[in-house]
Amino acid sequence: MPDPSVPVSSRASALDSLIERFREGKTAALARAVSLVEDERPGSQELLHAVLARGPRARRVGFTGPPGAGKSSLLAAVASVFRARSERLGVVAVDPTSPYSGGALLGDRIRMGDLATDPGIFIRSMASRGSLGGLATTTKEVLDLMDAFGFDRILVETVGVGQTELEITAAADTVVVVLVPESGDAIQAMKAGLMEIADVFIVNKADRPGAARLVKEIRQALHLRAGRALEDVPAHHGVDLGRAGREVGGTASSAADGTPSATAKPSGAPAKSSAAAAKPSAGEAPGPDASWDVPVLTTNALTGEGLPEVIEALDAHRAWIESSGELALRRRARTRARIHDVVDREIRRVAWGSVPVRERVEAGLDRIDAGEGTPYSVAREILGLLLR
Repeated sequence: MPDPSVPVSSRASALDSLIERFREGKTAALARAVSLVEDERPGSQELLHAVLARGPRARRVGFTGPPGAGKSSLLAAVASVFRARSERLGVVAVDPTSPYSGGALLGDRIRMGDLATDPGIFIRSMASRGSLGGLATTTKEVLDLMDAFGFDRILVETVGVGQTELEITAAADTVVVVLVPESGDAIQAMKAGLMEIADVFIVNKADRPGAARLVKEIRQALHLRAGRALEDVPAHHGVDLGRAGREVGGTASSAADGTPSATAKPSGAPAKSSAAAAKPSAGEAPGPDASWDVPVLTTNALTGEGLPEVIEALDAHRAWIESSGELALRRRARTRARIHDVVDREIRRVAWGSVPVRERVEAGLDRIDAGEGTPYSVAREILGLLLR
């Protein structure tokens, strides 16, 4: 709620000043704007409306996966490569909130400490605050702010997720699912969730036993999801699961025990986008066979092993979504979901902030106690009041 002790004119003047400094590229203004939006303070919607008019431009890459997969270390390694290419980066790391104290350690920020002093990188840690889906409640708005600020690329890391925390798909253009060899036994449980959203699979900590076996299991799971019954049904953003199970970059099949054959290329070999063969000519729409082959790569984020292949896969996927028209579709879907989110949020705010609605709730509780009503009849009455 607005602070009644602060005049409305003063708040408007401060917001105008913040917007002006934001547009001038002042990092302090970005930090202030992020705090304003993250805490949903008065003026946050006006700020977003003022700076988002130009539309999204940054390349957004999301890193998700189960706890302990090494997402922070991998993101930091990837960020270092992009910085070496002189890209300006925004980074958002979401940490879980304690259900007891309400606080968060923000350990992801600690693990990215080497990047914190780089003036070309802006890092923001966010507590999940009990929000489900792998992101904090206002993560998507914060990403929009960073996009409007002019970063070339935005990297976002979710909290450790499982099968259903898949909000990253509504926030990123490219989704990287990071697993570790110990995830092998859980791959069947995850195939109905994480398996569907990945644009790139990475088996991190590949020096541990079982890495080759996990790569094989992922590819088998992709084959399973590409059954004839689903042959013409894309799983996530146009991903062609029928091609996803092929060996990445022309590698040979793994042996039955999960060990790559002698003629196989390293399991971290880059994906080969089918757009290279099916890329349309200038002005033409992508053909029906244009699709993305989901790569399954191996890395060791601490040593940098497999990192060049990851960068190549991210670049290849970006080229594919741009050439195929998939990027425009993803952004449109993201905007549609944002409109729904904003409307839902405002309806809740208006409804439960209304004195007549609260009075109807109390009166409805009395009728329910007397056996003269139900939660559904009270809800219908409240909806009628709001819609009228």
